[in-house]
Amino acid sequence: MLSHIKIVLVETSHSGNIGAVARAMKNMCMTNLCLVSPKLFPHADATARAAGADDILAKAQIFETLQEAIADCTLVIGASARSRTISWTEVTPRQCAEKVISESAHEKIAIVFGRENSGLKNEELDLCRYLLHIPCNENYSSLNIAAAVQVVCYELFVTAQNQHGEISRKIVGDEDEQDLATNHQMELFYNHLAEALADIGFMHPEKEDSLMRRLRRLYNRAELRSKEVDILRGILRLSQGHKGAFKN
Repeated sequence: MLSHIKIVLVETSHSGNIGAVARAMKNMCMTNLCLVSPKLFPHADATARAAGADDILAKAQIFETLQEAIADCTLVIGASARSRTISWTEVTPRQCAEKVISESAHEKIAIVFGRENSGLKNEELDLCRYLLHIPCNENYSSLNIAAAVQVVCYELFVTAQNQHGEISRKIVGDEDEQDLATNHQMELFYNHLAEALADIGFMHPEKEDSLMRRLRRLYNRAELRSKEVDILRGILRLSQGHKGAFKN
């Protein structure tokens, strides 16, 4: 029921935490664990802390970059305990579960957790549509990564049980089902967009990072479909072909 959801851990320092996460996942019927450049894995500490969830560790996929880990996902949610200067659309664990289960029951989804000491970088959150924040004691807001994963997996499990995992994320329009764009398709689009904006003289080099971050927020809220991304990239190609007209 929940096998389409990836739990992604980025650059985990302590292998014991990987085992503890695997245990938390198995408690809640989650099976898809992805690791991005873990410091030590496989490791005896991971096996010991897994406490019987060895099958989750055995099937864990290892990637060099976050982009590779989420390339086939249509919805990516990044967990963070820190506030950010540029606002992301935030969700609680319960809101996250509702979006994942009721809106994306049959799409590939990733929920991303960052480093134990510093979390996710802004560049990594750029790859996410929502920022997941777990409400807790304002004076002591740092959760152990396994505890954070347990909270999120619990909400996913309960929501899936309540809704039976039967609601599809497909959108029907003009008698055709249109698939959501994958993260890989969106990254190709964002690279193309940055190139096109530079070509027509709209992009100021000193403001490129902040502008692209805001544009990512805008398009992520739109939840683009594959065909819509193709249309936008066609417009970008045409704009680049007539870039001289924008300089007059």
